[in-house]
Amino acid sequence: MAYIRSEKEAADGCVFCNKVRANDADEQIIARSRFVYVTLNRYPYNNGHLMVVPYEHVDSQEKLSAEALTDLMLMINRALAALRKAYNPQGFNLGANLGLAAGAGIADHYHFHIVPRWQGDSNFMTAVSETRVIPASLEETYRDLLAAWEKV
Repeated sequence: MAYIRSEKEAADGCVFCNKVRANDADEQIIARSRFVYVTLNRYPYNNGHLMVVPYEHVDSQEKLSAEALTDLMLMINRALAALRKAYNPQGFNLGANLGLAAGAGIADHYHFHIVPRWQGDSNFMTAVSETRVIPASLEETYRDLLAAWEKV
């Protein structure tokens, strides 16, 4: 509610490029590697919704080097392991939306989504009132995943 009620200012530049230059805890960055970083989605579909984001500002994965693509996939695997350890999900949605027509909210900086799933995690709220119910705060999720990341 604080966000909804707040005055919103347009951010200068790319949100993902700006995020990577800020403090990890403030931006809820879970981990960094040579070519990518892992961060919480501020508008999650489910608890633990992570994004793996290249440092390089490109709009599609085919513009990344083979090294960057390998790093991206290895970080996705670590993220899956951390999510399994922290939340024991029954499944995952993995993917990227390339372009506005595909539903990309930030189309000019490629990023990959990892959404943990549980049987019955979508309820009537999503269908009837277009509202998601997320039981844990972003701060709590960040603490959980930081601790789990250290163990994988």
